[in-house]
Amino acid sequence: MRTHTTTATAAAALTTAVALLLSACGGSESEDSVKDEIAGADTAASASASPSPSVSADAIDRPEIRLPKDIENVFEGGSTGDAKKDAVLADSERRVNSIDEAIVVDAAEHPALEFYSKGDALISAATYIKSFYDNGRSFTGKTRYYDREVTFAKDGSASVTYCMDGSDTYPKDRGTGKVDRSVKASSSDYVFYNTRLEQNAEGVWQTTSVSSTEAAKRCM
Repeated sequence: MRTHTTTATAAAALTTAVALLLSACGGSESEDSVKDEIAGADTAASASASPSPSVSADAIDRPEIRLPKDIENVFEGGSTGDAKKDAVLADSERRVNSIDEAIVVDAAEHPALEFYSKGDALISAATYIKSFYDNGRSFTGKTRYYDREVTFAKDGSASVTYCMDGSDTYPKDRGTGKVDRSVKASSSDYVFYNTRLEQNAEGVWQTTSVSSTEAAKRCM
C-alpha cells in the first residue's frame, strides 16, 4: 500500500529527476534546498522515534537512523555465513531504513540518506521521498523484505536483489496523522528490486542504482 517508483539508470532519467527536484523547490539550484525539501517529516513520528544501532562490527562511524515504533521493517535472511555478503546486506538494509526515516521522521537533516546512497540511487530516493510530501502523506505498518541475494561483479561492485511485501502498510495523513486502513492490499504491493552497490573508501557499501518491478510474480 505504499507508492513505488521505478528507477532508470540512464543519464536522461537522472537529469529529469534532478530537474523535477529543483523545480519543485521553487526553482532554486541549490543542493541544500533539495535536501531541505525532503528533510522534514511527521512531528508526531519524531516524538516516538527510537534509534537503530549505529555501531557495527567494522567500527565504521555510522549516522544514527531513527524510526518510530509504528514502522516495522522485517529483513529476512540477514546472515549468509559469508562476512562480505553479510556486510553488503547490512548496508542495503540500512539504506532502506534511511529512506523510511526521511519519509516519516521530523528532523532538520537525514545524514544516513546520503551515507548509504549516491548518484542515481540518491536522486531516486529523493524523488520517492518527495512524492510523499507532495501528496501530504506518510505511512505506517510493517514491510517485509525477503529472498535477498548478493552477487559480486569482477569490478568489485555488488548486486543485491530482493522482494518487498508492503501489503501490511497503510497511508497516513501527514497533517492529521489519520491512518487509512480501508485501503486494500493489491498485487502492486509486491515489488522486486535489483540494486547495485559500491564500497567507498570508508568501507561502506553504497547503493548506486536501483530498478524495481511492481506486481512481481516472483515475490508473491
